[in-house]
Amino acid sequence: MMMKKFMDEDFVLENETAKHLFHDYAENLPIIDYHCHISPKEIYEDRKFDNLGDVWFGGKEADGHYFGDHYKWRLMRSNAMSEDIITGRKDEFARFKGFADTLSLAIGNPMYHWCNLELHKYFGIKEPLTVDNAKSIWDKCNDMLKNDPSLSVRGLIRQSNVDYVGTTDDPVDSLTYHEKIAADKSIDFKVRPSFRPDKAINITKAGFKEYIGQLAEAVGKDSLDSTQDVIDALVDRVEFFASHGCVASDHGLDYIPFRMLPMEVCDRAFNKAMSGQDLTIEEAEGYQTALLIAIGKAYHKHGIAMELHYSCLRNVNERMFKSEGPDTGFDMIANNSCGGNIAALLSVLDSTSELPKTIIFSLNPADNEQIGTILGCFQSNEVPGKIQHGPAWWFNDTKSGMEDQMRSLANLGLLGNFIGMLTDSRSFLSYTRHDYFRRIMCNMIGKWVENGEYPNDDDALKRIVEGISYENAKRYFNL
Repeated sequence: MMMKKFMDEDFVLENETAKHLFHDYAENLPIIDYHCHISPKEIYEDRKFDNLGDVWFGGKEADGHYFGDHYKWRLMRSNAMSEDIITGRKDEFARFKGFADTLSLAIGNPMYHWCNLELHKYFGIKEPLTVDNAKSIWDKCNDMLKNDPSLSVRGLIRQSNVDYVGTTDDPVDSLTYHEKIAADKSIDFKVRPSFRPDKAINITKAGFKEYIGQLAEAVGKDSLDSTQDVIDALVDRVEFFASHGCVASDHGLDYIPFRMLPMEVCDRAFNKAMSGQDLTIEEAEGYQTALLIAIGKAYHKHGIAMELHYSCLRNVNERMFKSEGPDTGFDMIANNSCGGNIAALLSVLDSTSELPKTIIFSLNPADNEQIGTILGCFQSNEVPGKIQHGPAWWFNDTKSGMEDQMRSLANLGLLGNFIGMLTDSRSFLSYTRHDYFRRIMCNMIGKWVENGEYPNDDDALKRIVEGISYENAKRYFNL
């Protein structure tokens, strides 16, 4: 058997049908990246990167906060690299060389594919990154980053053929940089805010009282004194975001709660939280449910899709959390049984015909089939696939994780109406993940065709592949 060349033009494409579907239909379609964590400020300012470490790893910023790719940080920790190198940025080239060594051990990990795809696409480097060539690759990439205008933030977005970027934004954000982007006629791709109200919903987490003060200020009030005040403020901000083109919201919750309680009980919970008292689970869930229902209705009114991300257990390493803070790579998959709660939330919204388009993501792949069965209970004629099973997310966006998610969706729903991939990334090089996903998707479909499980009907296959790659998301988000 002839060995395939590493990461050639037919990478991951195992049969002729898959190659045809990818190269002729999927490969050159624009990208709709409807959920990511990149900075609108950096897009507007068209940031230039000093070196590959800046764009690839990130780390501790000047203000003491961390920003970057915790996928890579976790791998380097697994290879016994020191924290002052990984996130402290003590020596940028030492970090890169250590990562090159780490990557050489990452056989079977999607990071190996992602990184080499990025080097290939943006820097023209076709040889795999190793310790031996780390210095030459480091020097070449850094020289290009300094001198090639196509490697600025806007340049990277343009050469990635990105049509739409959905950032993640807090309700108290002024959206100043979104306004500047919208007014800048030289920016020829869409950048829209996405509404992320977690801090107002997470009533039991640190900083809740202070955040409510910020939310009050954002809506021009001295204080918010009740659950209804918080709801009114959030609805006001939803309307503000909608006026700036917002088409998606995002909720990153430990689990999806559902407990309908009288408003006076919700107010008791709110007042206890504002005075620093502990809440019962029931009180907290009552408050959270009231907010989710109210803003869900606001999303429906303004045509905003509701994304629900859940089943992540965050910051499980207490020592490192105290040292490095949140979002630094110390999270894990949780096991939450909240499918019934999700269904109950959707049902309440549906009962008044105010159920928004909803995308459901669980970090636990064991929930795939449960999500697939929830979808079929709440679809409508508003838009094909109104309720979506979100693409394989975070720890699941591996080759097998993507295949499992799509296979589950195909088994239980309509894969042809799937809205496809997103980066969920903090890196401007991560658009190659769409290429990776499209290859995997075309290969799965190609196998089904060549196995005689679906007819070799080119018109039908073109519709499915182009839909999942681009057209379905464009329709879903009214772009």
